Amino acid sequence: MDWIAYPDAWLSRLVLQRGLAVVYLVAFLGAVREFRVLAGERGLTPAPDFLRQVPFRNAPGLFQLRYSDRLLGTVAWLGAALAAAVAAGAADAVPLWASMALWFVLWLLYLSIVNAGQVWYGYGWESLLLEAGFLAIFLGNDAIAPPTVALYLVVWLVFRVELGAGLIKWRGDSCWRRLTCLYYHHETQPMPGPLSWFFHRLPAPLHRVEVAANHVAQLIVPFALLLPQPVATWAALVVIVTQLWLVASGNFAWLNWLTMLLAVAAVDGALAARHLPLPEAPADQPDAPAWFTAAVLGLAALVAVLSYWPVRNLVSPGQAMNRSYNSLHLVNAYGAFGTVTRVRHEIVLEGTADRVLTDETRWQAYEFRGKPGAPGRLPRQFAPFHLRLDWQMWFAALAPHLPRPWMRGLVHRLLAGDRATLRLLRVNPFPDAPPAWVRARLYRYRFSTWRELRATGEWWHRTPLGDHLPPHALDRPGPDAPG
Repeated sequence: MDWIAYPDAWLSRLVLQRGLAVVYLVAFLGAVREFRVLAGERGLTPAPDFLRQVPFRNAPGLFQLRYSDRLLGTVAWLGAALAAAVAAGAADAVPLWASMALWFVLWLLYLSIVNAGQVWYGYGWESLLLEAGFLAIFLGNDAIAPPTVALYLVVWLVFRVELGAGLIKWRGDSCWRRLTCLYYHHETQPMPGPLSWFFHRLPAPLHRVEVAANHVAQLIVPFALLLPQPVATWAALVVIVTQLWLVASGNFAWLNWLTMLLAVAAVDGALAARHLPLPEAPADQPDAPAWFTAAVLGLAALVAVLSYWPVRNLVSPGQAMNRSYNSLHLVNAYGAFGTVTRVRHEIVLEGTADRVLTDETRWQAYEFRGKPGAPGRLPRQFAPFHLRLDWQMWFAALAPHLPRPWMRGLVHRLLAGDRATLRLLRVNPFPDAPPAWVRARLYRYRFSTWRELRATGEWWHRTPLGDHLPPHALDRPGPDAPG
């Protein structure tokens, strides 16, 4: 393999870049749908208030110059349009410099959204998208052969993603070492999918096999990604199969999909072409111009320097999970589920039209699109789409005693019948007029057994644990409580 160019990687670059553009598209459409409700001018955690308190160097982006909901909409829709164009091949139809500019603009637009999004955008896969998107700037297009160094930087990224996830598990919850974490995880994960109930009901020995296989895939296989072909290709296939298993068992936004795309960088395109019915490789793939090669080498030097912190984190017994070491979200630390929750709690928002509360008051539940609610509703598949409000409700239920100021804001918007907020929910039980009171109740949820499912048709069994937030009305706020 030439250290400057690797013509056989044309297919890997094609799949990686087009797939990454699709992930960008999903992310920008999510911002169009949710950002103004969650962090807009009158959002649950307003971005203008946050940006006034944070210096540019800590949260760089376009919104440091000025934030408005209209500008946010422009940025998000522009990002979605550019991402769709790149996914359709626009970056391969323009000169090399213009292709790099397209990828840079996508990265800058999404960086601006993430750095203004606060808690709603504090997930590892946001940083993963930004880091991968920055590397994509230097992968070139059909005008040149794929640059070998840039491909290795992508492999270095997926290596850190997988090894970080494996080490945080091995060092974290003891159930990972005892091979018992999946006795609980399929049931207590943030947002179960339609097959999660069936995964949870697998025999215990199969759960132990799942965990053992995960350790192999995340603690051993990543090193094989760095080995010569065809070993690296087979390692990439193991990563892809493992991620598909995770896709089937739960909803983790675009984390699994993006990890699969990154693993494609380790696949030998010539080997794949011999075994799959694929189109012919481009006939002419000239070497990159000197300025582009210099830019790629400069990127490699930058990644080498910035890798000091995530590598130190990987070898540290106090390993942190999903951490960015710079405000540009370049060369980050990754990991997932160092601790597994044994018991699932859910916060259910309920309202009533009764003006006077009595023991006979009838409360009706608001239903979310992704998080568990009505016991008879089978969980849905939403990944790679990210339902940020649903995820934050899961985090709130993990520590229901901690104050969550945005929770009170959410309750007030339900009392006001705010249409934008209600569009983020699946069921509004008060379509004609807002409720008089809203409360938040805490429940213990568990998957039903086979016998319970046959008898009741319900996928969940839930037990009330009391109020998380007492009843509130717009003109009569309830007593203080967590929330």
